[in-house]
Amino acid sequence: MAAPAKPASQPASQRLATRRPASISRGVSGQRRAQALHHSRHGEAPASNEPKSTGLVTIGFMAAIHVLALVALLPQFWSGPALASFLVLYWLTACLGVTIGYHRLLCHRAFRVPKWLERVFATCGALSCQHGPLDWVGLHRHHHKFSDTQMDHHTSLKGFWWSHMGWMLEAIPAMAAVPRLTGDLASDPYYRWLNNYFLLLQLPLAALLFWIGSVTGAGGWALVLWGIPLRLVVVYHCTWLVNSATHLWGEVAHASGDGSRNNPWVAALTFGEGWHNNHHAFPHSARHGFGRQIDLTWQHIRLLRALGLATAVRLPAAANPGARTLA
Repeated sequence: MAAPAKPASQPASQRLATRRPASISRGVSGQRRAQALHHSRHGEAPASNEPKSTGLVTIGFMAAIHVLALVALLPQFWSGPALASFLVLYWLTACLGVTIGYHRLLCHRAFRVPKWLERVFATCGALSCQHGPLDWVGLHRHHHKFSDTQMDHHTSLKGFWWSHMGWMLEAIPAMAAVPRLTGDLASDPYYRWLNNYFLLLQLPLAALLFWIGSVTGAGGWALVLWGIPLRLVVVYHCTWLVNSATHLWGEVAHASGDGSRNNPWVAALTFGEGWHNNHHAFPHSARHGFGRQIDLTWQHIRLLRALGLATAVRLPAAANPGARTLA
């Protein structure tokens, strides 16, 4: 049998090796460093102006958006254009916004794009209503530092409900660490603005959908309900499954130092984010699905690279068994 072809070599700066994440929450000195991360320094501003004790406000918002999603499913609002608005915005916000923009680009810097395109992806992420870029990135970086420990704000140690959405319904101590974890983004005034006013983006979107539905005869409210509350709820739960399901069910391919799993059905719903054990083993990799694992987000990044828009694409080292098919 012929030996498998060797993968094309990559610059050393772009080759990634699996590693066991440092558990900085263990030991006395580690606990002190972790506690210090959660206390603001003198004169240090919070990542956003909204109250950190979400409580009843978050519960009320989530209840309202879920009720409106159910209203969208009433027979009078079903139509082809309504479904199209849902699917297009699902792709724009979940794939381009959350997985490409917030996650692999802004949070892990797995690749680089021109600044204008980076801001477009961040804006699509803000349209997902999962907080602005500073808060989202800061909390995700915090999760990677403390994954599946008591310091992890959505640790799976507290069960499915907590890691899925329960953690959001109370005050989030990890928010205090966001300013120290997002210094690279906080210097951009547009990201600061987007972090504070991301909710307002739904207003022009709603106006656009209502106008399209009215002039085409598809129904303004049908497009609004399918394009905003129904789409938001589906994107929310699919994203949250990465926090919950992929830390409880699936296969472990790498020693990542936490409870992350590779879950194919979550990957199918989230454009490849369900290959979560791969991600925690290689957090800065632009590709999460290895070998035959389907990763639609990676295919988008490949297209951007082919168009000359994505550069410095970071991938696992050749020593990784999946690396033979990464290029």
